[in-house]
Amino acid sequence: MAIGSQTGERAAQPLAVFLMGPTASGKTELAVELVRRLPCAIVNVDSTQVYRGMDIGSAKPGPEILAEAPHRLIDICDPAETYSAARFRSDALAEMQQITRQGRIPLLVGGTLLYFRALQYGLSPLPDADPEVRRQLLAEAQRLGWGELHRRLAEIDPQAARRIHPNDPQRIQRALEVFRLTGQPISDLQTANREQSLPFRVVKLARAPRERRVLHQRIEHRFERMLRQGFEQEVRGLLEREDLSPETPAMRAVGYRQLVRYLLGAYGRAEMVQRGMAATRQLAKRQLTWLRGDPQVQWLDDESGKGLEQTLKILARATN
Repeated sequence: MAIGSQTGERAAQPLAVFLMGPTASGKTELAVELVRRLPCAIVNVDSTQVYRGMDIGSAKPGPEILAEAPHRLIDICDPAETYSAARFRSDALAEMQQITRQGRIPLLVGGTLLYFRALQYGLSPLPDADPEVRRQLLAEAQRLGWGELHRRLAEIDPQAARRIHPNDPQRIQRALEVFRLTGQPISDLQTANREQSLPFRVVKLARAPRERRVLHQRIEHRFERMLRQGFEQEVRGLLEREDLSPETPAMRAVGYRQLVRYLLGAYGRAEMVQRGMAATRQLAKRQLTWLRGDPQVQWLDDESGKGLEQTLKILARATN
């Protein structure tokens, strides 16, 4: 398929494809099939796969897949670093522009939907992290529980509280931190002046099974497979590093957070497995809610076996 032309100002912009979906929905497999058939180059949109050494728990593509379909923005920083949505936007735009100069189509693949939104609409300026405010909030959470802090967030920023799950301490902490530093709800700041032009025509695709039961089974099987592949040993190695702690943002990713608490003795192995699967299911639920609220998303028929055929038809219309 050649990159076609359309009339109008919008047609003058190069095409970019967003391939989104909940965790364990098969996005990588579909992306590789697209690379085999179209002049696409993959850009990773997963906030954990950016970190070196976090391979198993992030479901990072293996060497064989990466040899056939290289992924940009994988293994680009150390787990001790903090990788932000703003940095992702800058990195992704640079990769997308290079891909289009090569006459190919940027194919952005992943489940970190905040990164997709930041890329398409930009980010309003938010205050930098304040270590003292974060220490105060962490102390309050240890004393009162994250549920109480989520309740407080609901009082000052109902919109953010609806979007942020009560079991998502990192985002609760950030929303409260922004309010304490600025006196304004983070939702208001994110909405104000958010739209920054993305110089691409975007086609948004989402892959997910119709039946939630099917997705839950995939999540459970994948978590068990990760453990067989050495996920526990991977996390043990990370914890041995002096510059990483349980509060390092990378170590608080879904799955890693539960392994860390298990290795520190907070609960046994069976409970760790249960908690890890439950946290992953909750993540998938949040991802689906976000995607269903976006009218631009085109849903792929995941269970008929025609998802690839449907995707090729959608992209043919977009490029001709």
